[in-house]
Amino acid sequence: MKAGIVVFPGTNRERDMALALARVTGRRPDMLWHRDADLPPGLDLVVLAGGFSYGDYLRCGAMAARSPIMRAVRTHAARGGHVLGVCNGFQILCEAGMLPGALLRNASLRFLSMDCHMRVERADTPFTHRFQRGAVFRATMAHGDGNYFADAATLDRLEGEGLVALRYTTPDGQATEAANRNGAARGIAGILSPSLRVLGLMPHPENQVDPEIDGTDGLPLFESLAGSFAAAA
Repeated sequence: MKAGIVVFPGTNRERDMALALARVTGRRPDMLWHRDADLPPGLDLVVLAGGFSYGDYLRCGAMAARSPIMRAVRTHAARGGHVLGVCNGFQILCEAGMLPGALLRNASLRFLSMDCHMRVERADTPFTHRFQRGAVFRATMAHGDGNYFADAATLDRLEGEGLVALRYTTPDGQATEAANRNGAARGIAGILSPSLRVLGLMPHPENQVDPEIDGTDGLPLFESLAGSFAAAA
């Protein structure tokens, strides 16, 4: 699997993401500068990592979504390429129109930096097939604007088409109001594109890939990606 991570001014999670990807692939991903107009040839996966692109000026991800490289990312996805957006990356995907909805200010109006739990709503995608459906895993949230919002028709479509990938729950898998710390609509933590090849999520699975640092709860997501490309080779 050949991966690349887009770096915008203010991105700060690219090194964590690179370590997570290298752990499952044995190779370092390419770092892609936001002013680049093209992606490297042969790229399988583009990652939009977390951080505060352009200082979250205007709206989180709004300026990054209009960077030159995003035209190439859209083309990559349209051709069947895979895209992963985490935290600020999820915000960018929504602002770029690659995923529906928007990420609003947390319901508490406070920046949240804490662990959360997510339930895997489907386990037949390139991002989740190393999980079991209904499995719950721990990840770290670190955002001020993680409150997923979409109109009722869009939410119904996401649910009906099985495009809700991850949902905030308690450690035992209950989708409670208390477990939904940022107030996201229907407890949605991550969504998929209709092709199942674009995933956006707010918490950081790359934080949990090393047993000597903070556990390996997030590792199956990256193993899923590596396994998908290995099977297709």
